[in-house]
Amino acid sequence: MRIDIITCLPRLLDSFFAHSILKRAQDANHAQVHVHDLRDYTSNKQRQVDDYAFGGGAGMVLMIEPIAKCIRQLQSERNYDEVIYMTPDGQRFEQKTANRLSMAENLIILCGHYKGVDERLREHFITKEISIGDYVLSGGELAACVIADSIIRLIPGVLNDETSALTDSFQDNLLAPPVYTRPADFEGWKVPDILLSGHDAKISDWRFQQSLERTRTRRPDLLD
Repeated sequence: MRIDIITCLPRLLDSFFAHSILKRAQDANHAQVHVHDLRDYTSNKQRQVDDYAFGGGAGMVLMIEPIAKCIRQLQSERNYDEVIYMTPDGQRFEQKTANRLSMAENLIILCGHYKGVDERLREHFITKEISIGDYVLSGGELAACVIADSIIRLIPGVLNDETSALTDSFQDNLLAPPVYTRPADFEGWKVPDILLSGHDAKISDWRFQQSLERTRTRRPDLLD
């Protein structure tokens, strides 16, 4: 998979993709992440990427020209499954969306900033709009990192145990069950006996019942 991220603040993304699972995924060539500085696609000496909104109002708007130029350049080099725009008024991001996007070959993620982007970009270039929650960030960079992380970890070979991602919360509309590790007894707080029994079928059933109860208590909306 290849993910191209378009942003006016590329340095914000440097650290995120340089460590842990995302770094190993790139080192093993399971995924490629390319960050594009929007200012490299401007035609003015000041490398300006934003301007005032027509009609007035507070805040600046990302201009259409540099973004269109960047997207067209990328699309001239390869075919993209989706051109995603990170925006608070987009579709709420869920695990099923991550699962679907993890099957893609090439993705573009456009990071919004200021008051957003020129609407004509959304009308003519964007194929999917995504929000990671009902709140506003200073820009779409953190949201783009969230999307990339959730997608890349699902690619076969990225995680050491490929079944791990399949048992995460939300994969079956249930929250994950409680987990424990050594020591089995810490200050009198003991691990449930069933987990020490070695009986796989009973442990599996216990975990399912715990997931069901945890979901019913904490996120009953998922059971609907």
